[in-house]
Amino acid sequence: MSSTPPSTPHTVPARRVHRLPLAGLLALGAPADIWYKRAYSVVIAAGLPNITLLLLGRIDLAMFTMAGSLCALYCHNLPYAARARTLAGVCAGMIGGFALALVVAALTDSPYVLIAVGALMAAAQKGACDAVRIGPPGQLILTFISSATLFTPSTLGQVPGRVALAAGGAVLAWAVCMAPALVRRHGPERIAVSRALRATAAYVARTREAGAEHAGGPRGQAAGAIHAAWQSLLATGTRTPVRRDLEHLLVHAEAALARPDESDPAVLRDWADRTTGAGPVPRPADAAGTADELAGLAVERAYRARSGGALLRGFRPGSPLLPIMLRSAVGCALAGYVSYALGVGRPYWAIVTAASIFQANITLTWSRGVQRVFGNLVGVALFVAIAPLSHLNQAALVLCCLAFNFGAEALIGRNYWLGTVCVTPMALLITEFGHFQNTGELALDRVVDTLVGAAVGILAAVLITNRRATSLIGDALAATARAQAEADAALAAPDADPVTLEGRRRRLTGALVELRNTVDAASGEWWQRALPQQEVLLAEQAAHRTLAATVRRQGLPVPKGAST
Repeated sequence: MSSTPPSTPHTVPARRVHRLPLAGLLALGAPADIWYKRAYSVVIAAGLPNITLLLLGRIDLAMFTMAGSLCALYCHNLPYAARARTLAGVCAGMIGGFALALVVAALTDSPYVLIAVGALMAAAQKGACDAVRIGPPGQLILTFISSATLFTPSTLGQVPGRVALAAGGAVLAWAVCMAPALVRRHGPERIAVSRALRATAAYVARTREAGAEHAGGPRGQAAGAIHAAWQSLLATGTRTPVRRDLEHLLVHAEAALARPDESDPAVLRDWADRTTGAGPVPRPADAAGTADELAGLAVERAYRARSGGALLRGFRPGSPLLPIMLRSAVGCALAGYVSYALGVGRPYWAIVTAASIFQANITLTWSRGVQRVFGNLVGVALFVAIAPLSHLNQAALVLCCLAFNFGAEALIGRNYWLGTVCVTPMALLITEFGHFQNTGELALDRVVDTLVGAAVGILAAVLITNRRATSLIGDALAATARAQAEADAALAAPDADPVTLEGRRRRLTGALVELRNTVDAASGEWWQRALPQQEVLLAEQAAHRTLAATVRRQGLPVPKGAST
């Protein structure tokens, strides 16, 4: 039986300064596996209103329907029951921010007030999206819409009509994102479980090739993928036969993660391929412990149904999100004011640029800033090249905008900068729905705002450090120690309730994933105390031993051969 890991020492480690990387920032990766879902959804959700307005001769209103249509970019990783609720919340947040921006724009034309409001809204949107872990594209689209709306001339009398247009676009976006449920009810869950199986297969293969001591990275990825797949399955309210089979596969993935030397990566990959498709979900033979595992899941599902409040917790005093929100508020405000001082007519672009680069730590913020600048500069050049075509008529303008919408989702998964090559001309084209504008002036403003927003944003991230990042690791270590002690206690009881044992094991798994996320976020901070790497390593090793012991105690199955 493993023992509880030692607590973090009370001595204060020396501070250290991280070197910001340059190598590999523009390297291309593999495309996201569901990029086409976002791409087709946003094209349909934006295309139908745009084409309708084009036929009616009111394409100038398209910028308002787009505020709702862009909600189609969200929640594609969620099961449909959870997607319906979460996407409705995204739509409500989008329309609420849009309406607030319209009212503020109608009440004042002071750029100083508008920039301040835009910065505060960007910080609130960042905090809300991070608190509920909404996933890509995060707060960026919300901030883009609200900031641009603040600088759109408006009157109070126009607010209801424009809000109605945006709400119509949001309702259509919700319907488009929910439509696949009619033909493939369990698609998101199947994809999540398939990812977990593939990641576990990669870990097993790596362990066989190089040994467990050299498979730390793949193991962390597999553990995270399995945890995400459980989150997906637990987000649903009803357990259907297909979901039960998916839970059964995840039980095998967890067992393979605990005992890789007894597992076959080829079998895991085969199951992953068959799970992704539309055919029957593979169903390996039952083994001892599976019933206990699934009973534990029922307990956790009931617990989750009674818990909540992640959004409110993100804004409470002491929340780890508060330093990130402060960075966003200060960085966005300074970027907007510097842009306005330089005479740029659209300072909201600087606000959006600053908002887009703020990540969990300074290293990630720096990387995103470099990618953003490079992608925007290439995107501006592309806009200048495509402008003669888009200016032929309003139909060409709409088609170009939709094409860049699709291209952005197709490319952004390979590297952020590549996606912004399409996002930049798309954003510039949206400003021309009202009337065609001078291409050179638009391009110059965008270049200046990009450089100002990125530079000021990175400066704000450097100056406003997350001083609690390292202490949060101590909190995560303590939570992991508590979860491990509870699991050890259950293991020590000769007549331990299987459901209780499963619940303790799952809480320990979640604590480990949270510990790794906390360490990853803290490891890239600019100026901080040295991280307690040794304590983290010992905690992970001890917890992994406890997890392996629970797997053996429960008699969970290990995939050795393909069976259905």
